[in-house]
Amino acid sequence: MRRTIGIVVELSKVRIAVLSTASVVTGYALAARTLSVDVVAPLAGVFLLACGAGALNQYQERDIDGLMRRTCRRPLPARRVTPRAALAVALALAAAGLACLAAEPRAALLGLVALIWYNGVYTPLKRVTAFAAIPGGVVGAIPPVIGWVAGGGEILDPRIAAVALFFFLWQVPHFWLLLMRFGDDYARTGLPALTTLFDRRQLSRITYVWMLATALSCMLIPVFGVADPWWTTLALVGASLWLGWQATTMVRTQGTMLAFRRINIYALLVMSVLACSGLVG
Repeated sequence: MRRTIGIVVELSKVRIAVLSTASVVTGYALAARTLSVDVVAPLAGVFLLACGAGALNQYQERDIDGLMRRTCRRPLPARRVTPRAALAVALALAAAGLACLAAEPRAALLGLVALIWYNGVYTPLKRVTAFAAIPGGVVGAIPPVIGWVAGGGEILDPRIAAVALFFFLWQVPHFWLLLMRFGDDYARTGLPALTTLFDRRQLSRITYVWMLATALSCMLIPVFGVADPWWTTLALVGASLWLGWQATTMVRTQGTMLAFRRINIYALLVMSVLACSGLVG
């Protein structure tokens, strides 16, 4: 049983799923202005859906994973699970996630769109273009919107659009910073990768621009009336200036892994500040 659970956890990319799920709380708190047991269903739904999408991604890319040092020990390339069993796990998790979201039809529709976009658009697109991370960023923008509509917000409200834009922009440098560390692995698979188009210094400068764009989008969130208390605006601006400094340091020192960890910390800070703003605003 322990071995089976371990394989499911590995297939599901649980750590990535947890980060996606956390942004649901941000959207819900901003819309509902409180946290109640009603947030459990969208949280569980997005988590299970993200786990299902991650497992399906591993099923789709099992041939590529076997060629990369970073992924060759995953359950499918290591032959610890059969492709049929992995696909069954992926579909079961995704179905369970959609079932949890079914009470709010808009949330369920958004969840389905995220699943289709990640596994039906982004994953195949990685075999076609080195810039797949840009359209792939749409997936990261959807979970906070799911939380927003689950909390009673309108799906076309410009306030949640501003928050979704931030998460969309954040996804791109998040991926490219990781790519700069494992570029040789990607090149080994024959996949188109930015590391084959640009040298390390050029790619760090491109990533730098996207990090600054992410910081700027965060500072613009209060303009849309999302952050009511004055301290929220101050915290968002302060965190974004900190990210800008980290981006500058990354370009100067080529410390990409340090920048990768810090851009993740930055996203968690922004989510926490916005959630607190919704609860006390």
